[in-house]
Amino acid sequence: MLRNSFSRYGENQSLVFAGEEERTYSQLEKEVNQVAVQLICSGITKGDKVAILSSNMPNWGIAFFAITTIGAIAVPILPDFSPSEISNIIDHSESKVIFVSENLLSKIGLSSSDTIKEVISIETFQRISGQAATENMVAAIIPDDIEIEEDDLVSIIYTSGTTGKSKGVMLSHKNIVWDAEHGGLIHKITSDDRFLSVLPLSHTYENTLGLIFPVMYGSSVHYLKKVPTPAVLIPALQTVRPTAMLTVPLIIEKIYKKQIEPRFNKNIFISTLYKIAPVRQLLNRIAGKKLMETFGGELVFFGIGGAKLDGKVEKFLREAKFPYSIGYGLTETAPLIAGAAPPVSRLQTIGPAMPGVALIINQPDPKTGQGEIWIKGPNVMKGYFKEPELTKEVITEDGWFKTGDLGSFDQDGYLSFKGRLKNLIVSSSGENIYPEEIESIINDFKHVVESLVIERKGKLVALVLLNMEELEAKYQAFRGQADLYNEKLNEMLKELLEELQQYVNSHVNKFSQVQLVIVQPQPFERTPTQKIKRFLYS
Repeated sequence: MLRNSFSRYGENQSLVFAGEEERTYSQLEKEVNQVAVQLICSGITKGDKVAILSSNMPNWGIAFFAITTIGAIAVPILPDFSPSEISNIIDHSESKVIFVSENLLSKIGLSSSDTIKEVISIETFQRISGQAATENMVAAIIPDDIEIEEDDLVSIIYTSGTTGKSKGVMLSHKNIVWDAEHGGLIHKITSDDRFLSVLPLSHTYENTLGLIFPVMYGSSVHYLKKVPTPAVLIPALQTVRPTAMLTVPLIIEKIYKKQIEPRFNKNIFISTLYKIAPVRQLLNRIAGKKLMETFGGELVFFGIGGAKLDGKVEKFLREAKFPYSIGYGLTETAPLIAGAAPPVSRLQTIGPAMPGVALIINQPDPKTGQGEIWIKGPNVMKGYFKEPELTKEVITEDGWFKTGDLGSFDQDGYLSFKGRLKNLIVSSSGENIYPEEIESIINDFKHVVESLVIERKGKLVALVLLNMEELEAKYQAFRGQADLYNEKLNEMLKELLEELQQYVNSHVNKFSQVQLVIVQPQPFERTPTQKIKRFLYS
């Protein structure tokens, strides 16, 4: 795949920082080969593991391609992992070399692992610590006799899921190349496309679809030097004018709730008009045009994955004619399983199975058609590293991977995601309660930022994070009188929570009604793909 891209798209822009120096595919090839030779000189051979602990940058891709083109196995580590988690991953994977970015160097320490023989700066590719190269790098070349089969491991990606335990997912060269290639059948891209990367490359979502996919078709990928806050992201959008982006729901939900929705609720007149369907559609269309301008004006594919998108936000995107697309997948499936291009997407559904993937709903409920999503295809992982028993639990003898997700199909074969099987709450009367559905209703309520529905002592409890800035602004006049201010604020909170409980319970069935609403004092802890770590609150 790489050789093909290097030869076909040699003069095209490849991996760069947004608005900075150019790097053609020919230059990319030279840099990949240089780092590959460096690894060989450091004693890395086929099958050895090499870790990458880095924020997003062009050199991340160079390191990844250098590792994998000599038959070694990349171990991407999520930057948000704690030092102890990173140390465990390095030891468990038996990584011999690690590429690390300057901002994360403190997380590993220079002697944090017995397996690491060399620490390399990913910014400069200079050796920070470890053994000196054993050969003359100038004279060294990549041997011609390195044979890499499509079923050989390309990476071991350690998940950071909502259940707390990190597992090493073994993906082959075929897994990721096949998945990227067939993702191109859902949405076609060309060498003229420009990707703006905002998700961590160490997650398979961005790794396959934000790196392998665009490189396969000669597109350019642009990276940010800082965390994608609005102050960093908006100028980059205007500079790059991306045609494609991959995001998680939280990003677009924040934009909607902080920048778009307040404009529709700024006074009674506009909020009343907004409730009239034709007027709402017109206002959403106007807002959609402004949103497109914010994203650079040339966006044709805005992929959303990693979690369920808020229904209210999706309805806005649809009426705004914003080119969003919902994708579904897991680390274990390299990752894409199902999706639909923007022109054929449907509200609150994901889309049909990706070509070449078999999808079934195992033991569907006769009434609802819902059941666990099972998948079979060339993108299914080889298993969990050093976890044969755990692998047997999720992959059947005839090759079906059990996703642990609940879903259903409509009459046209479009998949809908219901929630995680592990999150399912069974009521005392035996009814299935889907917390994600209740949370989507709560999140539509005024002043709610996000929520989590859990079961405590047989009761359905909603933990709710409120926009306290909005609420406190209502009582600014009482700031000088602390006691009165606190009294007024507490009264309002009590009324708001009671109103919220009544609102939610009027929108759900009897056994899904919330019995207690509690204010969540700080934002929920999240995984790198912005899913709430439910196990911390259950």
